[in-house]
Amino acid sequence: MSAKHIARVTRPLGQSWGAVPLTPTTARGHATRHFSASRFRRNATSTARPTPEFSSAWTGQRVFAVAIVAGLAGWGLASLGSGGFPGSMLLDSRNSPPKYASMREMEFAIEELRRELGDDTVSTDPDDLHAHGYSEWSSTNPDNLPVAVAYPRSTEQVSAIARTCSKYRIPIIPYSGGSSLEGNFSAPYGGISVDFAYMDKIIQFNKDDMDVVVQPSIGWQDLNEQLAKMNSGLFFPIDPGPSAKIGGMIGTNCSGTNAVKYGTMKDWVINLTVVLADGTVIKTRRRPRKSSAGYNLNGLFVGSEGTLGIVTEATLKLAVVPEEYSVAVVTFPTIRDAASAAAGVMQAGIPVAAMEIMDEVQMRVVNISGATSPRVWKEMPTLFFKFSGTKAGVKENINMVQKITKNNKGSNFEFAKDAREQKLLWSARKESLWSMLALRKEGEEVWSTDVAVPFSRLADLIEVSKQEMDGLGLFASILGHIGDGNFHESIMYNRQDKEERDKVETCVKNMVKRALAMDGTCTGEHAVGWGKKESLLWEVGPDTLGVMKAIKLALDPNWIMNPGKIFDRQ
Repeated sequence: MSAKHIARVTRPLGQSWGAVPLTPTTARGHATRHFSASRFRRNATSTARPTPEFSSAWTGQRVFAVAIVAGLAGWGLASLGSGGFPGSMLLDSRNSPPKYASMREMEFAIEELRRELGDDTVSTDPDDLHAHGYSEWSSTNPDNLPVAVAYPRSTEQVSAIARTCSKYRIPIIPYSGGSSLEGNFSAPYGGISVDFAYMDKIIQFNKDDMDVVVQPSIGWQDLNEQLAKMNSGLFFPIDPGPSAKIGGMIGTNCSGTNAVKYGTMKDWVINLTVVLADGTVIKTRRRPRKSSAGYNLNGLFVGSEGTLGIVTEATLKLAVVPEEYSVAVVTFPTIRDAASAAAGVMQAGIPVAAMEIMDEVQMRVVNISGATSPRVWKEMPTLFFKFSGTKAGVKENINMVQKITKNNKGSNFEFAKDAREQKLLWSARKESLWSMLALRKEGEEVWSTDVAVPFSRLADLIEVSKQEMDGLGLFASILGHIGDGNFHESIMYNRQDKEERDKVETCVKNMVKRALAMDGTCTGEHAVGWGKKESLLWEVGPDTLGVMKAIKLALDPNWIMNPGKIFDRQ
């Protein structure tokens, strides 16, 4: 953890309250034990349970002084909001800022949790707090950190955490992979981060029914590796970033490169075990793939970003591993030509498994970073195709795609010769964000954000957005899941340079407004989080937002479940 990041994320707040702020000096002084969250997570799959010795210097009054100031500052932020949205009459007198625990109540709560769950289940280590309140990948980071990090081992322990947080009105923030990009797991009001590092197992595999029950911190790649080792002939097809975990994927309703064929996370959830704000444990459905019994609670919790409840188990559908795979890349003279070819493929009804786009800047970034070395790519707008199915079907689909891309000025159509080359070709797309991050200089960050539009408008939106970024002199790239109209901007900038940051914010907001004007959405898969609350209001309007708030208040009247995400209470 760099001193720069500590200083930025935990700048002194409210000194008159007697707080001892986390500064580079105090954080180093208190970090007498080395128990980082990253090491904790790496050990989470082993049979040995870490039993760290918590530094007494960083417990008690000092950490809670920081916590309460964070909470008070967050409360102040809430009270300075828009003052309520006209037309949202469902909220009536409940439309007021949330009130959270006092310093003493926070002390009581953590003492209770340690007694009930064990000392090694709750951490107040500065490194842990920082890792669970700040993300270098995120487009935005609130200045506050969680008070503590809890590491439950079961649904029952999560329920106990929720009961205690409900009793004392302490914010509770779920955390699994930590790879979200819109501040989704940040702690703007302090509170307790619940890290599912120890809940990463397959609970039940039903091969004949083609489904699996898993805990929230198993990664989708780990799940598929375990299914392959069992020679199951099945796999889980949703494939976002390599480090994504099932819990976070459910929270954001993510998708990934396979979405054009397999859909998004919501299409693969059969049922969920959810812990509500007061500790109540519910299951949304039973195990059949279809049901008409009552409200679709899966649809309520998938995409809710932990603001309505905490998912502790999920039953997921599985797909049959295709007989044949093939991967191909093709380059184009302009981004519009590439987008037009992609639209042509979709309009022809060709069932490609995946279709991704990367502009010439992103191709250059991959080359410079060496992420796919020794392979060097042509630095031109590029489409990446993945084909799957029967051998005859894959061959037919490839021929049709070749014709369409050629008619849209596509050239250098290249196929992978074997599985190793398939992985290499596809790795350029999967390494895109990491390649951009690797190029940062001191003080620089990457703002990564996404929108989605009907794919007939995608070429227009990409072209205009790219022109604006170039006109502002920004080092930025475009990439995305072009088969379902979803694309991403990754923009390099210096956060400390106000003029440069203002340029980036203007560019992102303009992209969102253009997408909405094209009947699109402010986010295709990153979700709203902390960063796109204003954009959500633009998209759905005050009345729809009022309905969402009414649902939130019904399930979480004290507003403790991941507060500050999607929308604010007032």
